[in-house]
Amino acid sequence: MKLIEELQRRNVIRVAIAYAVASWVLLQIVDVVTPIFELPGWAPKLIFVILAIGLVPALIFSWAFEITPDGLKKESEVDRATSITGSTARKLNYIIIGSLALAVALLIVERQVNQSSGGAETGINVADMQKSIAVLPFVNMSSDAEQEFFSDGITEEILNSLASVKELKVAGRTSSFAFKGQNDDLRRIGEALGVNHILEGSVRKAGAQVRITAQLIQVDNGFHLWSETYDRELTDVFEIQDEIANEILKQLRSKLLSDDTVVAEAKRTNPEVYALYLRAKQRMYTRIGTEIETALQELDQAIQLDAEYAPAYAQRAIATMLLSDQQYGSIPDDESNRRGKRFADLALNLDPNSAEGWAALGLYYGRDGLETDAAIDALVKALEINPNLIDASNWLQIALSNAGDMRGAMEIIEEMAERDPLYRPAFSNAMMVFNNFGEHEKATALLERMQKFDPDNPDLLMAEAVSLIYSGRGGEGLQKMEQRRESGEMSGVAKIFLSVGLLRTAQFERAAVEGSTYFQPEALYNLGRKDEAFAMAYEQASAGDPEVLFGLLVRDGRDQDLVNFLEERWPSVTAMGTEHPGDILGYSLMADTSLAYARTGNGVRAEEALMLVDRWMKRMIEQGVNNFVFWGNMAVHHAMLGDKDEAFRYLQQAVDNGWNPVGKLTEVLPALAVLEGDPRLGAIETQMLATLNRDRAVVGLASFNADYTVQE
Repeated sequence: MKLIEELQRRNVIRVAIAYAVASWVLLQIVDVVTPIFELPGWAPKLIFVILAIGLVPALIFSWAFEITPDGLKKESEVDRATSITGSTARKLNYIIIGSLALAVALLIVERQVNQSSGGAETGINVADMQKSIAVLPFVNMSSDAEQEFFSDGITEEILNSLASVKELKVAGRTSSFAFKGQNDDLRRIGEALGVNHILEGSVRKAGAQVRITAQLIQVDNGFHLWSETYDRELTDVFEIQDEIANEILKQLRSKLLSDDTVVAEAKRTNPEVYALYLRAKQRMYTRIGTEIETALQELDQAIQLDAEYAPAYAQRAIATMLLSDQQYGSIPDDESNRRGKRFADLALNLDPNSAEGWAALGLYYGRDGLETDAAIDALVKALEINPNLIDASNWLQIALSNAGDMRGAMEIIEEMAERDPLYRPAFSNAMMVFNNFGEHEKATALLERMQKFDPDNPDLLMAEAVSLIYSGRGGEGLQKMEQRRESGEMSGVAKIFLSVGLLRTAQFERAAVEGSTYFQPEALYNLGRKDEAFAMAYEQASAGDPEVLFGLLVRDGRDQDLVNFLEERWPSVTAMGTEHPGDILGYSLMADTSLAYARTGNGVRAEEALMLVDRWMKRMIEQGVNNFVFWGNMAVHHAMLGDKDEAFRYLQQAVDNGWNPVGKLTEVLPALAVLEGDPRLGAIETQMLATLNRDRAVVGLASFNADYTVQE
């Protein structure tokens, strides 16, 4: 007992408490500054050990010494009558209280940081997750199936209004509507859509009365945060939609955002027109040609019934352009775009603030990458009006790619894949973009997510093919595309990757018949049918895409024909480059232009073109582009610069990763002729032939000899 009293008198206990609290605060500060100053991982541990060891001498010191008005003295030398240990105790109390206050403050700050960051391990932003929601299609409980449009319309209005709230993550329409009619587990839906709140409801119509119920559910525990029933007299469908949507939105914003300012207003038309419009939109999201054709017919009916309904004209424009023979239909590309533009103009004339109208205009301007700035402006405007317009986001990332902003395009793709993971066009584009940046793990993760939640999507096979091809496994990629072809109708995009697989395995006959029209000239050329190849290539070039033509012309030694074509249409190489920049695979169009001018004796223009290639390739490297076609184009570029070592370095990198233009390299790519005679070229061509034969074996084809003839 006397020992404890003496410890208290000498302030040993207070020193221990003050030392412990101050040490804890110091360790928290060290934890914060360690990553800032990039201290080694052992630094915090070392400081902890030093502090722990330091406690012992601190306690011994406080027992053996005492602070006096005359300075520090041994405790045994101090007269207890004049001791000021009481005053020292009060000072130590203040130190302890101050340290504890600082410790509490640090704990609060740490908690707030953790809530906002969500923790490094999961990569999930907890604050964002707390403000995330999916709006499932309201169930039509009426006996009349025709009332489906009304329940869908309620859902549409809520989605459109919520999407304008910047601080709220809202799952996209396509993904939400993918669960329509399914009695699925809400936790599974929340996992699929990456949200932790779900709004669901129902609509029941009886005579002139309608009852609408809505409930907000927390996904992780199924707890009902809010529910309400609305009974209304069915007089004006759209007025009720607006009213109910606003009432529900006020509740949602109050529960999730502490904000009740909501503005929602549906475009007026009659119920039959609205039903046709909604059905057509849903069909178009499938990106299946026959479904889009049916949607086009439904939109025509809607326009006949209401010639003033702008949304129908806007979707009619989009449907028409999607039915291009380069996308999901059979209408000649020029014709589909011309018709689509007319309907887009009609929509904007009726409603200058039509988000869908601006999106349609953006699709038109971005069709060939020829009017990229106009496309970006139109699509940005569409998204400002309606941020929930997923098609506009998709076309905006394409336009940004055409403008050379590959990283910006990928950021949009990632956001789309997160917000609307079951939107099929975004999925296909994301697979290509991730692979073009060499981010195969992201591509694989996205593919696995889609396989889990959208297993019936036929383009999953195409997505697997894309990943296999970019991984250098062309034969396996072609196998997947063969399965995709057997699974149903092939889109223009699907035909592109079928062509890639057929060309990689030297199946030129099939590529000329079954493949994409873009690759058919190359297939015909390899078959020796040059007249047909050039006729088709000139047709493509006249329609606005000269890349294939220029490649074949330099390959055939017709450099003057390339120069003539260019100079008949553009005043300079730079002017052509403004209309036709490179892409995420490189700038072969301009490289071929430089080679043609060099071989026809115009060194000035050859240099002008080569500098444009150089500028583009550096821009792509800065953005992190990483795919074997790009590295092959880098090899061509350095060969033209006269830097053989760099040319071989990039060439080897491309071939190691699966690049394999079938045939003798210096014939397929004449710019590489400067590498002739170097033994490194022979070794690379031997490696390419081995890759070709491996891919051919995978699909059951005979191997090729060194002269690219079939082995007997």
